[in-house]
Amino acid sequence: MTDERLLLVFFWHERSGPARRMDSLIAHIARKERQRLRVTRVDMEQRADLARRYGVETAPALVLVRNRHVVARMEGRASAPRIEEMLEPFLATVVA
Repeated sequence: MTDERLLLVFFWHERSGPARRMDSLIAHIARKERQRLRVTRVDMEQRADLARRYGVETAPALVLVRNRHVVARMEGRASAPRIEEMLEPFLATVVA
């Protein structure tokens, strides 16, 4: 059985105030959408290789991945409605 959920990668680092402020918002989205979405946090200082691979240069950044392909991205601090607006077209196609 394969995991059909989307993957939301949250790129952050400790020195980024906006990323620290988004942390609880990302945790809330992870709980709310746990049936359709996997969320992982990537510290850009510890995993600079992943940040480069996904073309992320600043924190915070969100990268939405489906079947190993980036389907959406958002850089900079974002509100819950803005994040949900990015996610919804893709979440609508995931069977929970």
